[in-house]
Amino acid sequence: MPRWFALSLFVAAAAGQSAEVTAIRCGRFFDGKTLALQNNVVLVIEGNRIRALGPALPIPAGAKVIDLSQMTVMPGLIDCHTHMFLHGIAYDDALLKKSLQYRAIWATVAARKTLLAGFTTIRDLETEGAGYGDAALRDAINDGLVIGPRMQCATRALSVTGGYTPYGYSSDVEIPKGAQIADGVDAVRRAVREQLANGADVIKIYADHRRRGASNPDRLAAFPTFSFEEMKAIVDEAAKVGVRVAAHVYNTASAQTAIKAGVASLEHGMYLDDATFKMMEERGVYWVPTLMAYLQGMDDPIKMTPERRRLMTGTTARHKETFERALKTQVQIAFGTDLSGNHENAGQEFIWMARYGMPPLEILRSATSTAAELIGWQDRVGSLEPGKLADVIAVNGNPMEDITAMKRVVFVMKDGVLYKAQSSGL
Repeated sequence: MPRWFALSLFVAAAAGQSAEVTAIRCGRFFDGKTLALQNNVVLVIEGNRIRALGPALPIPAGAKVIDLSQMTVMPGLIDCHTHMFLHGIAYDDALLKKSLQYRAIWATVAARKTLLAGFTTIRDLETEGAGYGDAALRDAINDGLVIGPRMQCATRALSVTGGYTPYGYSSDVEIPKGAQIADGVDAVRRAVREQLANGADVIKIYADHRRRGASNPDRLAAFPTFSFEEMKAIVDEAAKVGVRVAAHVYNTASAQTAIKAGVASLEHGMYLDDATFKMMEERGVYWVPTLMAYLQGMDDPIKMTPERRRLMTGTTARHKETFERALKTQVQIAFGTDLSGNHENAGQEFIWMARYGMPPLEILRSATSTAAELIGWQDRVGSLEPGKLADVIAVNGNPMEDITAMKRVVFVMKDGVLYKAQSSGL
């Protein structure tokens, strides 16, 4: 469908014709930036771009009209932390028991589900052992072969020897790791160059990595990985071609090293302290908290053993406390789920952010214009403004009054192409 749509625009342009014009009648309207809902806005789209918008704007003659006057209309959502190549099974099983071909097929299904859940753009933060599959998926989506969101890809991610799973196998057997392993300044420079050469749009590093520390059994513990010199080399190498670095991090010391090295975002960060948030404010580093990543499965009696429940309860309590403190600062919070393609559940992240004290429209902004700024695509997505790409979704309900409305996405348009029009009379 996207390929045919693009071709039709090309033919129309070649014949001197105008691209198709669509007018959307919006009920409640969130532009992605303004922390207030507008009413009765008309959104005019020409081809794959927004041409005009405004309250009671006249509908151009001959325009196709879409009536969303009972819905809340907003920009396409952006998830800054996904993993399209994971699929909800045990991590070791994904790497060791599923073929790359199977995982690629899964990823195409996950991409479609993600788009239909309202996420028109994602930042996919590594394939977890599936090599450069995310770059191939991105290109297939861009070429119209697969239905899915536009993607920024981190490809393989980077960690150090001893700093990534799977663990616990015989030293006599070579077990593939979920991330690319590199040690030393020269090695990390080479690894960054390799990932960029194979299509990386963003570089992801593990600034620390978790383990269950015997000295603190009630929380997820992590140990530092890269030195400052290694992290700085990674950031500098990526910056040569305008690529940003995202840092997986749990603890304050590793976070501060990553901030000083120049990363663009900290991912997870459940144990960050106020001094770290101050550094983030000063250097413009974003936080992607991914609350639901650590809350999933808490009610699963099989996966959640008493030991793991105690561990995760301590972790989630700290995550909540850290999030509540962050809301009192000027740190920019960007939306991310850490989901493995199961984006039917992505609405839960909005609910947890609201439950922990973030106002609903600020949550929506975190998943639209703030997220677009983090990924450097604020010129094209993240808000509904003239000239921007026509990424438009609608939800059934008013998220300002009931954030669970974000679980009821009934309309999805990406790049001017309609992918979902549930219960809207279309």
